[in-house]
Amino acid sequence: MLSAQSLPVVRATLPAVAGSLDAITAAFYRRLFDDRPELLRDLFNRANQASGTQRQALAGAVAAFAALLVERPGERPDALLGRIAHKHASLGVTADQYALVGRHLLDAVGEVLGDAVTPQVAAAWREVYWLMANALVAIEAGLYARAGVAEGDVWREMEIAGRTRQGDDAVSLTLRRTDGLPTEPFGPGQYVSVQVELPDGARQIRQYSLSAAPDRKTWRITVKRERGTTGSPARPDGEVSGRLHAHAREGDLLRVSRPFGDLVLPDGDSPVLLASAGIGVTPMLAMLDHLALTSARRPVTVVHADRSPAAHAHREEHAELVGRLPGAAFHVWYEDAAGAPDAVAGHPVRQGRADLTGLPLPAGTTAYLCGPLPFMRAVRGQLLAAGLDPAAVHYEVFGPDLWRTAELPAAGAA
Repeated sequence: MLSAQSLPVVRATLPAVAGSLDAITAAFYRRLFDDRPELLRDLFNRANQASGTQRQALAGAVAAFAALLVERPGERPDALLGRIAHKHASLGVTADQYALVGRHLLDAVGEVLGDAVTPQVAAAWREVYWLMANALVAIEAGLYARAGVAEGDVWREMEIAGRTRQGDDAVSLTLRRTDGLPTEPFGPGQYVSVQVELPDGARQIRQYSLSAAPDRKTWRITVKRERGTTGSPARPDGEVSGRLHAHAREGDLLRVSRPFGDLVLPDGDSPVLLASAGIGVTPMLAMLDHLALTSARRPVTVVHADRSPAAHAHREEHAELVGRLPGAAFHVWYEDAAGAPDAVAGHPVRQGRADLTGLPLPAGTTAYLCGPLPFMRAVRGQLLAAGLDPAAVHYEVFGPDLWRTAELPAAGAA
């Protein structure tokens, strides 16, 4: 909760700060990387920095957090912070790093807004930052404790036990511990971070969903090769995915984090809808595998959209898992359906973009979405139009989360 003296200051200055957040976050990252260049090399995603999406996500998160402090002063908006905390934990972020970030972020506010940042304004926004930072530190401490590791100690070497091509642009890598011990359990839908050394010496990190249910012996990730836009320096080929596709082989070692992520399928008997597009199928595979292994009897509706049958990673496995669930419904759309079967798991294949309008949904359905933001926005809109409660729609974003923050109060001003 903001103090009585800071609340009116933040309320009065929020429009100006929110309207300048893109410039503030740009100045922040410049200051941070000038001071600590190793953070860009070994912690932050260089591709997201080049495209500006990380800057947009940070701006939206700060604006949304501040707006919620002003509009709901009696609440601490932990729901907004949970997704960020999981990502931080998967990177091994530690509490002491928040002081460094806070110094450069608040200095960036002063650089951009100049004389408008009076001592009173600076103190109020310092309070906003530390409310956010301390809340994240507390959540992350709980995540580390549940993972059974010391703060930030999430990394270990794992051996690639198998590699399998999955569709046109994806490979799955099966991972096992080098000490022969069982892998830790995880929630179906969670992800791990993978750190890869690149030719220039950088150790870049990316997150990959665990694409099969935990079996206490191995984990599996599925890596899509990211294709850039020709001639666009802001959209280069994926340097980590490209490296893994070209060089990761059975017997190699990968540096992998413990599992994290807040999109987890809970046990129970209520109906669920699992909607994915493209490589967003990966957390859904783990959920379906878990449902099949536990002989779940709950109603399950599965939706998937892809460019083509050849692009559909784990296509046969996807259908086989649905087929193992009694009464499960499977709805598949391909933008180019040439070569697709007329039906998958007994359900028709459609051409075009996914359209859930009119799709029968049992009462009490909870939806889990993963895929490109336009797909998830469209599906969410169709589900809400069908009467689904907004609180019953959960999602996973690969990369900076530009969705949740854009929908929260004042975030659009960033």
